Amino acid sequence: MFTQIKSLGLFGLNAFPVDVEVSISRGNPQFEIVGLPDASVRESRERIRAALTAMSVLLPPRRITVNLAPADVKKIGTMHDLAILLGILVCMQMLSPQPAGRVFLGEVSLSGQVRSVNGVLPMALLAAQTGAQELYVPAENAAEAAAAGIPVYAVRNVEELIAHLEQEAPLPPQPETDTSPVSADQQLDFADVKGQQNARYALEIAAAGGHNALMIGSPGSGKSMLAKRIPSILPEMTRAESMETTQIYSIAGLLDPKQPLIRTRPFRSPHHTISSVGLVGGGSVPHPGEISLAHNGLLFLDELAEFDHRTLEIMRQPLEDHRVTITRAAGTITYPCSFMLVGAMNPCPCGYFGHPHRKCTCSDRQVRQYLNRISGPLLDRFDLHIEVEPVSFDDLSAKTKSESSAEIRKRVQAARERQTRRFAGTNIFCNAAIPAGKLQDYCMLDSDALTLLHAVFDKLGLSARAYDRILKVARTIADLDQCDVIGKKHIASATQFRSLDRKYWAQ
Repeated sequence: MFTQIKSLGLFGLNAFPVDVEVSISRGNPQFEIVGLPDASVRESRERIRAALTAMSVLLPPRRITVNLAPADVKKIGTMHDLAILLGILVCMQMLSPQPAGRVFLGEVSLSGQVRSVNGVLPMALLAAQTGAQELYVPAENAAEAAAAGIPVYAVRNVEELIAHLEQEAPLPPQPETDTSPVSADQQLDFADVKGQQNARYALEIAAAGGHNALMIGSPGSGKSMLAKRIPSILPEMTRAESMETTQIYSIAGLLDPKQPLIRTRPFRSPHHTISSVGLVGGGSVPHPGEISLAHNGLLFLDELAEFDHRTLEIMRQPLEDHRVTITRAAGTITYPCSFMLVGAMNPCPCGYFGHPHRKCTCSDRQVRQYLNRISGPLLDRFDLHIEVEPVSFDDLSAKTKSESSAEIRKRVQAARERQTRRFAGTNIFCNAAIPAGKLQDYCMLDSDALTLLHAVFDKLGLSARAYDRILKVARTIADLDQCDVIGKKHIASATQFRSLDRKYWAQ
């Protein structure tokens, strides 16, 4: 007997339909799975055999052949277990044939329980696009799958599913998942930061325009403290951003079943010992790295100069393209990685080069070697260079609190809304993403601003990339001031945040 059950497969972010074809025929007793299965798919034979035994069902002494079509695409993972088991039961006439509108995903345990699998959201979105009428997934993945806008049923074990399919004990459909944006955790608030007005303003600009920022300062000046509070002023995620980011976390297996959708912008802060694969992504079956897990959010690299030089240089192209492409023998995967990059570092090995009160113990050579761990091309990709000065006693002892994150966030949100209106109908999402060819269209300058920018370009010998970034930052400063045209003061403010490369790297 022959039957076909619908399932789905996944390679990277690319989901694809899989037809699980099951045939039970005369011949020597054996159980074969074909269609380019990997080891985890082939091992499903033993899981299914044990699960059927737990249900008091014995496989017939016949030839069982399972084909996962299309047969020329490699199948990876355990998500086909449930469909294979149901196909066998249909061929054994212990279950009614299933209509094509039903799609099944899930790993089957030895006892017949249905376990969660990774990547359910991108597969659920494909099911909705291809016209599936019902999607059956493990109970832990049900809330995640329901965000795709398709009827979803949560399955805990095989016997429960069979009772539902035979209309003996129908399962309730999964409620629709809440996709509304939520505010970031406000436990870390800019109100707790003493002093640092210049750094606070620079980070407000970075959050408003999605700009990359580099903070440099002595130990204890508050660089990490400032960076950890940036999520509290970032604008709310849109539904599209939430779905994009959640798909990446779903593939990586990092979703919390209690919070199936990522609704606050991610904050990733890997240690400086991370490998290039861990940062950018990769592996024999390529998984997303930290830059993709920070998609639509913030990647904070503390102690930037301590990171492996090659690892940092690999980021240069993804920072420009907002995507990373990983090629392996099994195929090519592209992961999105549109994120704010914030780096923090000391100015020298001892940390006190340029300190107003403490003497640096490093030689000139040591300072140069330390700073040169950050290459010119990478430094050029930071829109804002922020010098974090030591906090004064008066600021530390002041009893009045600084401006709160909530107040800053209102201005950031208003600036982002201006950008949303400006870029409506395009694929540009913030000022930092304006392509070079569109700068003249979106960054209009008055005559005084143009004169100042010309003088700055000639005097400082700016590169074309630095020129573009000054314009983008000035556009964001103008948005914070609710100005449509960039003025002289906006160019002046943007220029002052491009000076650290001449102060430190010009040694």
